[in-house]
Amino acid sequence: MSTIAFIGLGIMGSPMSVHLANAGHQVVGYNLTPDRTGPLVDAGGVAADSIAKAVADADVVAIMVPDSPDVQDVLTGKDGVFENARRDALVIDFSSIRPDVTATLAEEAATRGFRLIDAPVSGGQAGAENAALSIMVGGSPEDFASAKPILDVVGKTVVHVGPNGSGQTVKAANQLIVAGNIQVLAEAIAFLEAYGVDLAASVEVLGGGLAGSAVLNQKAQKILDRNFDPGFRIDLHHKDLGIVTSAAREAGVVIPMGAVLAQLMASARANGDGSLDHSALYRGVARLSGKEN
Repeated sequence: MSTIAFIGLGIMGSPMSVHLANAGHQVVGYNLTPDRTGPLVDAGGVAADSIAKAVADADVVAIMVPDSPDVQDVLTGKDGVFENARRDALVIDFSSIRPDVTATLAEEAATRGFRLIDAPVSGGQAGAENAALSIMVGGSPEDFASAKPILDVVGKTVVHVGPNGSGQTVKAANQLIVAGNIQVLAEAIAFLEAYGVDLAASVEVLGGGLAGSAVLNQKAQKILDRNFDPGFRIDLHHKDLGIVTSAAREAGVVIPMGAVLAQLMASARANGDGSLDHSALYRGVARLSGKEN
């Protein structure tokens, strides 16, 4: 069993840290807002009031924070990991950030005596709560092997996809696919509603055919119920589509659908939907159709 510092106990990080504690690891958690540490403490973990205290005795440092600047602050800040953790600690960054930032941080980690892998996840809140996440890992084969027993506690599909930054590249592709699926699902439901068909029956039969998908299974009912409580916020998906469109441009890859999706996600934010679940893209379809949400 390892001593694990878990930085970032939000919608995803909290259940992940709880699974690690339940598996027998000693988990010390830190969150910018301390009120999020309760579930971990209830599971036998410990709450720390600073990153420095959380990482002081850790064999492994897990990070789950929103964006590239947040990961940089956690790792390189005065109170951060590089200044306060034990040398040779394994850093597992579960956050979804820019691949180039990950590669740079991995290089700095190595010069300071740390090992770093990028391990962004897919599966949303349900995947985190059910320990069924898909985890795409970038880093050396040796560091992946060291991390695998920990990753297997929180994930169902855990795959090494290449060197540092590769995990983030695959996650960017994942977010492109997910956004496209949610948008067309939202459009399909708006179309079905306009014709007054039995929506529950329609979703059931669509799910049983080629149109079926994990997105349909997880998001169709949220749209039908107009329940957009966040499992994954539009604000975060907007950030992720910015990553994929920027990276595609740098690589000379044309992604016209990705560009449109990025604009639709930006429109949702501009209309005040940033804090809602990304299934709230439906609200944008309704607005464009002149309908009430």
